[in-house]
Amino acid sequence: MSFLVSALTASLAVLLPLSAVTGQDVTIEASFRAAGGPPAHQAVTFDTESVPVGAVVTVTERVGDDTHVELRLQGVGANRTFGAHVHQKPCGGKPNDSGPHYQNAVDPEPPSTNPAYANPRNEAWLDISTDRHGDGASASTLNWRFRTDEARSVVIHEHTTHTGSGSAGTAGARLACVNVPFK
Repeated sequence: MSFLVSALTASLAVLLPLSAVTGQDVTIEASFRAAGGPPAHQAVTFDTESVPVGAVVTVTERVGDDTHVELRLQGVGANRTFGAHVHQKPCGGKPNDSGPHYQNAVDPEPPSTNPAYANPRNEAWLDISTDRHGDGASASTLNWRFRTDEARSVVIHEHTTHTGSGSAGTAGARLACVNVPFK
């Protein structure tokens, strides 16, 4: 019997990618709704001109030897660049409810604007440029994994993420947010 189980397990490993066996991929697709409604919304917008109600967001996380996060937006502000980052808390009714950026090595002096901590190697930065239809995609590959329950959302910001000392990691107002159950 144990030979049969081992053979079946080996067969499944060949047929299914490792992530399908371990359940490590996460994909969230949602339409933005106005903030302030029922708290169960997957995606909320705080600026309906830049991120209209009904615009679509997709976030995918693939975990293997590294962590790969993809962001796709459809129907948001056209021909512009938004900052976007993984944040520590879930979205709420107010822009700041999602808390600070998730950091692999946490800056001991918050709020973090020190480039030694606020950078795309220590945080998941997903700045995204849109086309004339308001569609765009971005991705970030990280050589670490999110700590359990410490990365809960992706926030769309008003402009490209700054990298300079004293402003590193900042990207303007929080325009929208999507809840993601990162692994």
